[in-house]
Amino acid sequence: MLGPILFVLYINDIDECINSKILNFANDTKIYRTVNSLEAIDSLRADLHNLVSCSVDWQMLFNIDKCKVMHLEYKIPKVHYVMGTSQLQAATEERDLGVIVSEDLKW
Repeated sequence: MLGPILFVLYINDIDECINSKILNFANDTKIYRTVNSLEAIDSLRADLHNLVSCSVDWQMLFNIDKCKVMHLEYKIPKVHYVMGTSQLQAATEERDLGVIVSEDLKW
């Protein structure tokens, strides 16, 4: 019974180390932001770095093999993002709570 409470305490602090918006549900974490400039790209990369650093400090590591990036705008060049030493895989669609959303925001 103490495990879930401690997990929530760890997860609730994770948004303090990033500037992007964050969504948490159970053991699923998503960060997102509008990326329309080089500064925004650098800020998102810094947030990913900070997430990894926080997870190492709290000893609750992300499963980076399951982490992905989805680009929702086709006019902006797709850039690469890294967590730790691994480049994140680009996804064209993602399942979230049983709903599949594609990069063109079709369900």
